[in-house]
Amino acid sequence: MIKGELKEEIYDSVRENLDLSREMEDEEIRELIFRVIAENTGELYLSLYEKETLAKEIFASVRKLDILQELVDDDGITEIMINGPEDIFIEKKGVLMKADKQFVSAEKLEDVIQQIVASCNRVVNDSTPIADARLVNGSRVSIVLKPPALNGPIVTIRRFPEIAITMEDYIRFGAISREAAEFLQKAVTFGYNIFISGGTGAGKTTLLNILSGFIPKDSRVITIEDSAELQIKGVENLVRMETRNATREGCEEISIRDLIKTALRMRPDRIIVGEVRGAEAFDMLQAMNTGHDGSLSTGHANSASDMLMRLEMMVLMAKELPLSAIRRQIASGIDILVHLGRMRDKSRKVMEILEIKGVADNEIITNPLFVLEEDKKGKSSLVRINSLQNRSKWAEE
Repeated sequence: MIKGELKEEIYDSVRENLDLSREMEDEEIRELIFRVIAENTGELYLSLYEKETLAKEIFASVRKLDILQELVDDDGITEIMINGPEDIFIEKKGVLMKADKQFVSAEKLEDVIQQIVASCNRVVNDSTPIADARLVNGSRVSIVLKPPALNGPIVTIRRFPEIAITMEDYIRFGAISREAAEFLQKAVTFGYNIFISGGTGAGKTTLLNILSGFIPKDSRVITIEDSAELQIKGVENLVRMETRNATREGCEEISIRDLIKTALRMRPDRIIVGEVRGAEAFDMLQAMNTGHDGSLSTGHANSASDMLMRLEMMVLMAKELPLSAIRRQIASGIDILVHLGRMRDKSRKVMEILEIKGVADNEIITNPLFVLEEDKKGKSSLVRINSLQNRSKWAEE
């Protein structure tokens, strides 16, 4: 009998012997696995190492994420991409590669998916085939099932560092200059509304976590996310809210728009919206324009100017307003726009920091404060080119 068949037989036997009437301890399950291995191997010789490896794999199948557990536990892996049961890709240290692992069947992958969504009170099935979820360690999970996913269940896991990255780490990585870092720290402390833009994997959530660490500790902060992943430390008066999809059992959808409107009734000092993708941009700007100074959010865009145009389109999804009115809302709501990007060497860096000055001739006027420049040797650095002009909130130094 080949090892794959043996593993399946032992796995099925362990599942049959689980006591589902109570919550079994991990050690009980491990003892059960070793007992079943002994009963099922018979005269087949397995070394101690092979038995321990097999037991570890079975335990991961029963209690954790099956073959994904080893990848999730690997600190060097930042992204796991599952294109059906047989094709698993990972991003490790900025390099995309195919993993030497695969699920035994599409059904086993679907079991793992249901385990993931159940742990964070989400639902994904044939009638609701798309869902966002998170792992226990805070990793972000995107799931697409058939019929939209033609080549089987598709799962994308964005893994975040177990230890939160600090601004000093960010400077050491070369992602930002010390002068720009000190500027952003003061901007957060003094209550400037900051919006972070960038492409997929540019590090928007990482920078948002870093900047949130500079929020005064006596603030009441409300975070609003599709899937909770922010790691805000040091703020005692913290309220965390997460969206919910509609279910067949009659539970109504709770959207980011709903949560922003609710947050405004909860006496927040600052509101942090994890990411805006659509009509919720209108509500976010309303919050920034109604006395919640120091609010933060992020959005997808290829450049800072593209982000401003995307915000215009997103506001139009919520309400048909004259473009001039939308631009005034954006200019009065957002004080600082930070754009991130990925370089040719796969590193992530702050590309530019802009001040949103206002509107003139029906156009949003920006003041570039820091811009990433490249020298003749190809080395890039963030250089200050202008000073902040709106210093109304800036404390005297």
